[in-house]
Amino acid sequence: MKKLTRKEEELMKILWKLEKAFVKDIIKLYQDPKPHYNTTSSLVRLLQDKGVVGFKQYGNTYQYYPLITKEEYRRSFMNQVVTDYFDNSYKSAVAFFVKEKNLSPEEIDELVKIIKDQK
Repeated sequence: MKKLTRKEEELMKILWKLEKAFVKDIIKLYQDPKPHYNTTSSLVRLLQDKGVVGFKQYGNTYQYYPLITKEEYRRSFMNQVVTDYFDNSYKSAVAFFVKEKNLSPEEIDELVKIIKDQK
């Protein structure tokens, strides 16, 4: 799956929250300034073409819903980040975040526990 643009991700976050929605429902959840109806409609259709959004037709209106879960997208996106920026090393990725975010000893202990629980 290709990485979505920032605008596409923003729309998907709204759609994941709503689970199914008409364009007008999606627009309501945008922060101000809200995008124009036609802009949002075009963006939904692009996501539909990418295979991440489906729809159900009601006359001349369409209700949209996500075809992928937020977790599926997150997994795909993170795998791509690790591949592209950390030479496919999850160890390097985790080390980067530990150093970059100045994690507390408690947070590091929690990470270690998560890792140990996966064994």
